[in-house]
Amino acid sequence: MKDLDIAKQRLKENNLTMSIVKNGKTIFENSSHGISGFLEAIEKRSDTLKGASVADKITGKAIALLCVYSKVKAVYAVILSKKARTLLEKYKVYHEWNKLVENILDTSGTDKCPFEKLADEISDPENAYGKLKALQVSLKHCKDESK
Repeated sequence: MKDLDIAKQRLKENNLTMSIVKNGKTIFENSSHGISGFLEAIEKRSDTLKGASVADKITGKAIALLCVYSKVKAVYAVILSKKARTLLEKYKVYHEWNKLVENILDTSGTDKCPFEKLADEISDPENAYGKLKALQVSLKHCKDESK
């Protein structure tokens, strides 16, 4: 079975939000929502992501930038944004999806996801990780202060 097929199967069977497989072995899985799972994968497994296959519930341009940055070879998304598809095509990353959408929305469903807003301003995947990580830290800090 191919890595992408294994990742897709694990995503569905284990009710995950992300599964990353390389050479037939699961190297990272997560059930957290949003971009935090992929940022964690980069932090913990950056040395093994090159050539891996990623199955993700929701893939917008921000996740697509991180996939290109990490040099993954294949991406499956339950929901894929059009901007993510365009980016994956540009960098020749194999991709599949169930549903193609215009934008990825925030948790309230009323506005565009803040990571997607930032991703719109990023054209070079090499800059993506640092900028997206900084936004994650900033949003977490604001959330902690409001408690």
